[in-house]
Amino acid sequence: MPNATQIAQPSAELLNPDNHTLVLIDYEGQMGFATKSIDITELRNNVAIIAGASKIFNVPTVVTTVAEESFSGPVFLELEAAYPKASSGYIDRTSMNTWEDVNAYNAIVGKGKKKIVLGGLWTSVCIVGPALSAIAAGYEVYVITDACGDVSVEAHERAVQRMIQAGAKPVTSIQYLLELQRDWARQGTYEAVTTLMKQHGGGYGIGIQYAHTMLKH
Repeated sequence: MPNATQIAQPSAELLNPDNHTLVLIDYEGQMGFATKSIDITELRNNVAIIAGASKIFNVPTVVTTVAEESFSGPVFLELEAAYPKASSGYIDRTSMNTWEDVNAYNAIVGKGKKKIVLGGLWTSVCIVGPALSAIAAGYEVYVITDACGDVSVEAHERAVQRMIQAGAKPVTSIQYLLELQRDWARQGTYEAVTTLMKQHGGGYGIGIQYAHTMLKH
C-alpha cells in the first residue's frame, strides 16, 4: 500500500507557478476583429483571467505582438491592465511564428522553464507555429484553448487537433487559474483569485460573489 507521502505527491503534469513560462501572443485589435471561433467578450474575459492569474502567482510571462504600430494595433485592454506596455516591454515581431523571432525566442527560453503555456490569436498561425517548434525542441507545451481564437471554428479546432497530435496539452483559462491556486487554504492568493473570478469568471464568479455575500464564506 502507498504511504501518505506517496499519495500526497501531485503529478508532474500539473502546472504550478514555478514550473512554466506563459507566452501571450498577438492579443491585438486587428487579430481580434476577424476572430470568429469564440465570442469576443468571452475571449476578452478569458484573456483577463490568464493574464491576471500570471500576475497573482508571479508566473514568468512574455508578451509579444506582431506589427503593433504599423498594422495590428494595441493589445486588448485586459492584457494592458495586467502588463502595461511601458513597464513590461512587449516584444514586437514581423514573423508569424514567435519561435522564429530571435528576441522572442531568447525571452522565452531565457526563463529557464521546460514547460511553456501558450495563448493568443490566431490559433492556426500564431499558436501552432511556436507550439510545434517548442515541442520539436524538447519543451512541454500547454495551450489555453479558450484564450485562443481563429477566423472560423474549423480553423481553431483543426489547429488544436494538430497541436494535440504533436503532443501539446490543452487547458482552459479557469482551469489554468485553479491549477495554480490548487488549494483554497492558500490564503496568500485566495482573495486575489476569487476577486478575479468575480470580475471575469461569468456564472462561476457570480456564484463566488453570492457565497461571499449571502453565506459569509
